[in-house]
Amino acid sequence: MIKAVVFDDEIIVLKGLERLIKWEEYGVVLAGTATDGLSALEMFRELKPEIVMTDIRMPGIDGLTLIEMIRNEAPETMFIVFTGFNEYSYVKQALKIGVVDYLEKPVTITTIREGIKKAVQKIHELDELSEMKQKWKLGMLEKVTINFLLSGYPADPSAIEDLMKHIGEDSLRVKGVTVLISTAEIANLELENSRVIGVKNGVDYVYLILHFSDQAIAWLDDWNHKSDASIGLGRTYSSLSEAPLSYIEAKRALKYCMYLEEGGITTFESIHDVNKVLHGFNDMEEEVFIAMRLGNLQGMTEKLDLLLEALRKGRPTAESAETQMQLLYFHGLEICKETGGNLEELKPLLVHSQLDLREAGSLEELIACARKEMLTMMKWISKVRSESKHGAIKKSLEYIRNHYCRDLSQSEVANHVEMNTTYFSLLFKEEAGISYIKFLTRLRMEKAKEFLNEGKTITEITEQVGYHHARHFSETFKRYTGMTPGQYREVGKRT
Repeated sequence: MIKAVVFDDEIIVLKGLERLIKWEEYGVVLAGTATDGLSALEMFRELKPEIVMTDIRMPGIDGLTLIEMIRNEAPETMFIVFTGFNEYSYVKQALKIGVVDYLEKPVTITTIREGIKKAVQKIHELDELSEMKQKWKLGMLEKVTINFLLSGYPADPSAIEDLMKHIGEDSLRVKGVTVLISTAEIANLELENSRVIGVKNGVDYVYLILHFSDQAIAWLDDWNHKSDASIGLGRTYSSLSEAPLSYIEAKRALKYCMYLEEGGITTFESIHDVNKVLHGFNDMEEEVFIAMRLGNLQGMTEKLDLLLEALRKGRPTAESAETQMQLLYFHGLEICKETGGNLEELKPLLVHSQLDLREAGSLEELIACARKEMLTMMKWISKVRSESKHGAIKKSLEYIRNHYCRDLSQSEVANHVEMNTTYFSLLFKEEAGISYIKFLTRLRMEKAKEFLNEGKTITEITEQVGYHHARHFSETFKRYTGMTPGQYREVGKRT
């Protein structure tokens, strides 16, 4: 409801307006009245009404002075003034300082109603205009933000300048920047000591997080997010100009997360091995390599055919096309090495393909040779995965169950079964049906439940399930069970 106040030194006027006007018909509530200028100013500051109806002549502070003082504090306020006979010089001054209407005394119910209607209409018009301005500003900010993030790394100086202009003074407070990309909109992503700018880019939801303190940079530890959406998270950088790099990393992490068909957050750091191999390749080439790692023969074939078709349409020179196919070949071999399989078995299968590749007389022959090579490698990878995954994952599960009580990284487990970390993570998900991190967390939380039922303290349990801090353990437990450790213990006592 719109709030209104009435200021007049004539009690009869105040009482009449209180009783005779049905304020609610106009979407207005009469919030208060005052009989002198000083009380009126104090009441305004307390109630912050949208409409002020005031007499020009009042003790303490006259109506016009009061209007000027209020307008300096709240310029959007609507004013209606009451004037006496022969006060047109005051009316002229009132109109200059922006009153909506002036009503000559003695005021009537009709004139009061008309004045209220005018003020309410003006408020709605200004609200609509303000909303349009806000939408325009938000739209411009979103446009500027995505242009900035897509400007490449290092960021384009003009794109940085444009973003800083639109985020205003906040740009001077930035101590860190992180980019997060999600397949679904994240509601209420509000972080302490940070500002979040959300942008829709195609089917993805991009969030530029500006951190305003060193503590805010550790936001991920405190972010209690539950979602089936896939989320890619770039690294945090100290300079606004480095945000486009975090965007590139978040995009790559998201892509990998989606290929794993796994919800939740995938950080760029967690796919470090992948990025060492993928650095320098375009999106289509990356998709071929990720599908190879996943052992997805159909997916890899589809991505490869799209890549080769794009090469065909690009009409490259013979030398350029051969170089690109050789790069594809050598990085395919790198992925084969990750399996830990015996590459000597693979070499005879590729010998003729390499000879054909060097002797190819046309682009079509070159493309056919490259396709044959990559499919040969893919089939070999599938064979190795099939032969090795069951035993290796069984061994890793035993190792995890024996060492979950301490800091246990995925790379340590992968080393134990003599596998590349990235390759191990894919095999683990494929065989166990759950990611390594989720499996380890589930194991720890189930053990924590047992310890709680045995009556152990939170400090003891924290240490025994591999956490350094009780707070971190408690937050993880609550995300997993929906209850704090204390609540879970109490429920256990009652059952």
